[in-house]
Amino acid sequence: MTTLGERFARALASRGDAALCALLAYHIDFQALTPGRHWQAATDEQVVGEIIFGQWFGGAEIRELCSVTTGQVAGREHVAYRLRVERSGSEYLVEQQAYYDTDGTQITWMRVLCSGYQAVQDRSVVAR
Repeated sequence: MTTLGERFARALASRGDAALCALLAYHIDFQALTPGRHWQAATDEQVVGEIIFGQWFGGAEIRELCSVTTGQVAGREHVAYRLRVERSGSEYLVEQQAYYDTDGTQITWMRVLCSGYQAVQDRSVVAR
């Protein structure tokens, strides 16, 4: 069975705005940490339109979802995913770890930690 977290990673990789919004509750408690900033949002549209595709991946082409792992920490869900992206003619890896709660059908609470854009020097590290 595919978890909401895995579906989230796959929708993000395919740049599916509507699919991502459908996975998130309209009123969501969202926070994230990237190398240069702390992010907060209270609605699905803010998370998807303003943060994920507006700032994080706005100028990048997501080329591949390299890996997805899911699990639980007690009652809290976890998903980790790695993306290969291209920005300004250069190739990067971005890894994100997310912990989230659901109401059974949508993500209602989410915390994300992002590695930032890491330049790919050796193609063999992409799938690790």
